[in-house]
Amino acid sequence: MSSCLTGFAQTEEKSADSVKVRPSYKPTGVRFGTDVISIIRSSSDKTFDGWEFNADADFDRYYGTLDVGYWARDYVAPDGTYSNNGTYFRIGADANFLKKDPDKNMFFFGLRYGHSRFSENLTVIRDDADFGNVSIKLINSHIPAGWFEMTTGLKVKMWKFFWLGCTARLKFGLSTGEKGDLKPSDVPGFGRTDKQSVWGFNYQILFRIPIKKAPSIPLEK
Repeated sequence: MSSCLTGFAQTEEKSADSVKVRPSYKPTGVRFGTDVISIIRSSSDKTFDGWEFNADADFDRYYGTLDVGYWARDYVAPDGTYSNNGTYFRIGADANFLKKDPDKNMFFFGLRYGHSRFSENLTVIRDDADFGNVSIKLINSHIPAGWFEMTTGLKVKMWKFFWLGCTARLKFGLSTGEKGDLKPSDVPGFGRTDKQSVWGFNYQILFRIPIKKAPSIPLEK
């Protein structure tokens, strides 16, 4: 009798272990923060001013992401000046490859679409034999730009709600909507336009707001 009960108990245990659990795609938390590199560049680089805010939310092992930022450049050269300013955003998703980490630390790959709207002006000073120094000014006003990104990086829980993250991004497929004679040379959020693809890097300080965890739903055998 005892052997039968033991066999029955083992069968029930195996049956319980074999039940699969349907992943829940309801978010359990939202992280938000800022890019430290933009802050450092704004205080140390006289040609740059900018900021960037970051946010993400988990849907099982996938994360919806949103970045919003501001970017301004100001160059002075012996033969002229260049300046631009504008806002940008990126929207996309990351896939986390650390599937069973209870703290939801991340090693991820992802995709983004980036969009910017900005203005820029270029002033060129030329030496004319008859008129002396002649100033030529070219302007792009409120023009759009779009591009794509492939991303990878880490996000690590440091203490309670405090996180650190780093993201490397390959930016490509830039298109701009200028209508004048000035071709954009620097796009906020993207960077220089003289290359088909450019690299970017962010180092983030993040805080996570937990949301009540949704129960996992067992699947039928």
